[in-house]
Amino acid sequence: MDVLWAGWRMPYIAKAGGKGPKRCLFCAKGRERPGKRNLVLARTPRVLAMLNLYPYNVGHVMVAVRRHAASLADLTPEESVEVTGWLGRVEAALTREYRPHGFNIGMNLGRVAGAGVLGHLHWHIVPRWNGDTNFMPVIARTKVLPESLDRTYARIAKALAATDRRAKEGAGKKRTRRGARRARR
Repeated sequence: MDVLWAGWRMPYIAKAGGKGPKRCLFCAKGRERPGKRNLVLARTPRVLAMLNLYPYNVGHVMVAVRRHAASLADLTPEESVEVTGWLGRVEAALTREYRPHGFNIGMNLGRVAGAGVLGHLHWHIVPRWNGDTNFMPVIARTKVLPESLDRTYARIAKALAATDRRAKEGAGKKRTRRGARRARR
């Protein structure tokens, strides 16, 4: 059996393990406006997208519901739909900007499952490339990331904006085609 060990994350887990909305990372970030300094890429009334301060890879984004909800069963239908849409938007933006060979997209519910922030649903979107793992994390307890968080933030924010523009343009074209079909009838 292979074992994935990430001991370097323990200080983050210990710090982020606060109980309830008052000490919750995602509740706090959900009250802040998007910006490079706080790593918040986007915020809607229901969803938050932000960079991970301790990324597994360049472009590691977390998407969370803004309301302090601990399980999928706690989500409203609207939250479920919106968070799923944001996962797709972030994946599209990362694909556009970084052209990864694949993604790890998922969540960990509970400490034993590996959750670093307990009690607040959030998903990780981690771009992956062939050969992106090497000996450094194992031997030197060091993950080599070739890009600063500031640069990553700027690239993803720009790609998200471009992805949103394309989606709006595409929606307009669909409406135009439908309208044209109706006019022909």
